[in-house]
Amino acid sequence: MKLILTQEVSGLGAPGDIVDVRDGYGRNFLVPRGFAVRWTRGGERTIDSIKAARSSREVRDLDHAQQIKAKLEGTTFSLPVRAGEGGRLFGAVTVSDIATAISGAGAEVDKRKIMVGNPIKSLGAHQVTVKVHDEVDATVSLNVVPA
Repeated sequence: MKLILTQEVSGLGAPGDIVDVRDGYGRNFLVPRGFAVRWTRGGERTIDSIKAARSSREVRDLDHAQQIKAKLEGTTFSLPVRAGEGGRLFGAVTVSDIATAISGAGAEVDKRKIMVGNPIKSLGAHQVTVKVHDEVDATVSLNVVPA
């Protein structure tokens, strides 16, 4: 089955890529979740619009990615959350929360580029990885504080 990816899928491709996958994987997983649409001959306009949106969000080049990495790694971001006794959180810190805290400090980061190893469920200092560019990863210091 040929599909056009609308979002990045790990191990498969980036938005705007045309991929050939098994019928069940495409029909039962990718299409219902909105990760892909069926490929058609008229889908070229779809591919062009997806790639244009992707290029506007992407980092310009490797030097720009290094500058963003230096900015991210040089700052500790504070993230206020609701916490109970003993520093235990009500729930966990999500990548959307992290992206909001980073963008509030002046660095724009897409939440799909943030990778959290283990769920953050306690107060204190934590480390998360941000994939700035295909070749550049930044380790961000995050300080989770009670609200």
